[in-house]
Amino acid sequence: MTVFQHLLLAGWIISSIGPATLHAASGRLTQSLDGTWQIADGKSPGDIPAAFDRTVPVPGLANLAIPPFPDVDRFISRENLANRIRSKLSPADWLTNYWKGKVEQDRDYFWYRTTFRAPARREVALLKINKAQFGTAVWLNGRKLRESPGCFTASYTPLADALRWGRPNTLVVRIGAHPAVLPDTFPTGSDFEKIKWTPGIYDSVSVIYCDNPVIETLQVAPRIASCDILVQTRLRNHQPAPVSATLSHTVRTWKSKRTIAAGTPETVSLQPGETRVLTQTLPVPNARLWSPEDPFLHVVDSTTGGDSVNTRFGMREFRFDAATRRAHLNGQVYYLRGSNITLHRFFEDPLCRDLPWKESWVRKLLGDLPKKLHWNYFRFCIGPVPDRWFDICDEEGLLVQNEFFVWTGGPGWYPGYSRTHDPEEMIRQYKDWMRDHWNHPSVAVWDANNETRDDLFGAVIIPAVRPLDLSNRPWENSYNKPADPNDPVEHHPYLMSSGRHGKLTFRMTHLETMDGKPRPGALPSDTNPPIINEYGWLWLNRDGSPTLLTENVYAQLMGTNATARERLDLYACLLGAKTEFWRAHRHYAGIIHFVYLTCSYPGVYTADHFADVTRLKLDPAFADYMAEAFKPLGVYLNFFQPTLRPGSTREFTVMLVNDEPRPRRGQLVLTLESRPGKTLAQARQPFALAELGAQTLRLSLAIPHAPGDCLLKAVARAEGQSKREATVSRRRLQVAE
Repeated sequence: MTVFQHLLLAGWIISSIGPATLHAASGRLTQSLDGTWQIADGKSPGDIPAAFDRTVPVPGLANLAIPPFPDVDRFISRENLANRIRSKLSPADWLTNYWKGKVEQDRDYFWYRTTFRAPARREVALLKINKAQFGTAVWLNGRKLRESPGCFTASYTPLADALRWGRPNTLVVRIGAHPAVLPDTFPTGSDFEKIKWTPGIYDSVSVIYCDNPVIETLQVAPRIASCDILVQTRLRNHQPAPVSATLSHTVRTWKSKRTIAAGTPETVSLQPGETRVLTQTLPVPNARLWSPEDPFLHVVDSTTGGDSVNTRFGMREFRFDAATRRAHLNGQVYYLRGSNITLHRFFEDPLCRDLPWKESWVRKLLGDLPKKLHWNYFRFCIGPVPDRWFDICDEEGLLVQNEFFVWTGGPGWYPGYSRTHDPEEMIRQYKDWMRDHWNHPSVAVWDANNETRDDLFGAVIIPAVRPLDLSNRPWENSYNKPADPNDPVEHHPYLMSSGRHGKLTFRMTHLETMDGKPRPGALPSDTNPPIINEYGWLWLNRDGSPTLLTENVYAQLMGTNATARERLDLYACLLGAKTEFWRAHRHYAGIIHFVYLTCSYPGVYTADHFADVTRLKLDPAFADYMAEAFKPLGVYLNFFQPTLRPGSTREFTVMLVNDEPRPRRGQLVLTLESRPGKTLAQARQPFALAELGAQTLRLSLAIPHAPGDCLLKAVARAEGQSKREATVSRRRLQVAE
């Protein structure tokens, strides 16, 4: 057994702001409280239950309690109620009876309890709860210490005054059993399509021990052009007497631990209760840059003598640019390809269980599978993820659009609409949210909300918090006006949404004459760089059954007698073709599909593509078509007619794109094959793509006289590529009169 395993079993690990290691006995010590806790429920916010007769994992969710609680996640949000009954209620009824949602369980709170042994006395002890919902309150040894309304951010509670040093301590944490226990103007998560709302301490819990002054926060901002980093340290003196300390930083590589730079030590004196912010510049000569293709990581080791933190970062800069309408990574145009994860919807999935806290499962979800699908970008949508997920994104190489959990729509979305959030509380929580994530190189974009129309974000919240980020990441503001001329704007071109209740007005043949540009008025700005971060409207459950949003769509596409396998195959084929289309026309900085991970069970609105989510086995058709559609060398066969006339000659348009910063040359082969795979007609043409370039080719085929089911296939193979590495675009059709 390794030393780390012994420490973990003993309940002790060393941590910091980001991944960490303790380098000095006088520095910071972090005690992990993750593990099995006791749990009870109740109606009172102040009366600790007399008995705790169940256990639950931390981190995890309350629906994992043993024995299980009845109705543990039964709550209907006002947004989901709007989807169900808005047409049946007057604004007065809505505001009186449904504005806070509908509670369908006989409890308001869950109480968590654990014990831990504190070390020898230190000057400071802080309880850190990385994330818990819905709101937290803390008792230590029977003494109430603090309440926090945050559901998506870390809370810190001073423990020293109530702590029994060197002895066992009893910690009790109360969380809300549903969102309605918090003020309705506070953010608790808003989602029109989420059906279950499961509470829990869903991220790690720890106790930090150190001496004054405490390093409250530390932010690292890489600067590529000058080969240095800006390090901003916030120090606080918790004790009732002045303190002096020397702050020093060194920079090393993460894996090899090779020291490459050191800052000039700085002496600082703080009065009782004083907070001081110090900013230093450290050179990082010949730094290896971080990118999804090469996720190389560095660490800043910082100490004051009494406290120490180890902050991992990547030398990378990311921005959007209005002049090019593109994303730029480390000074170069960088095309974004990827998908969405809606973890808090997956929380309601019957198969979720403890999967989001299993290292091997999460690493495969964020590492192995995205690489096979050629993805470099994710949006964490409709609810935050545990901190460990960001660590893994840093290590595996994924760029993340990090979205705050707000989807309230806007005027007309439900009766009695009014602004739903307290601006001051929103600003406070957005600040904490940024603090938790600003050192992750994977975090590329702050996303203020999802599909919400409200000028509160662009006029108030974003300007109030944006200056805190020394890396000046871009902000995405959904359907609202962007807050900066270079910020991205999102587009959700759900071309088949007309079929939800009525006649499906869009057909794939329409793509043949479309230019891929957003329709007038579709974007909140015509000059900011646009991204597509949702598209499809073809969702199927994992068993191949349509979701609530697509029942009528598939009935019109395939009739009512199609098998589940036939629907899944069509889904993959159409989604792959749409992906090729949006990429080929080059009007967007990124093409981000919806959705990679969510819930799937009868009655859901959307679903993901896993045949077996517990083993992360994708549906084979999806894996096949989407791995081709997202290859850096992209191929789009612009043909969707159901038939080809036998004996005719037909010209076909094929569009190629090159997402790589190097030129690509090769051969494009267009083939018509019979169902058994026999070549019926073929044409070849060389292609030459500039770096990050595009090209349109036209090839003609003589269609054979023999009728039958066929496959039309365009294959682009660049010089140096094997047959397996070539990119394929396919269309199934018939040769028929």
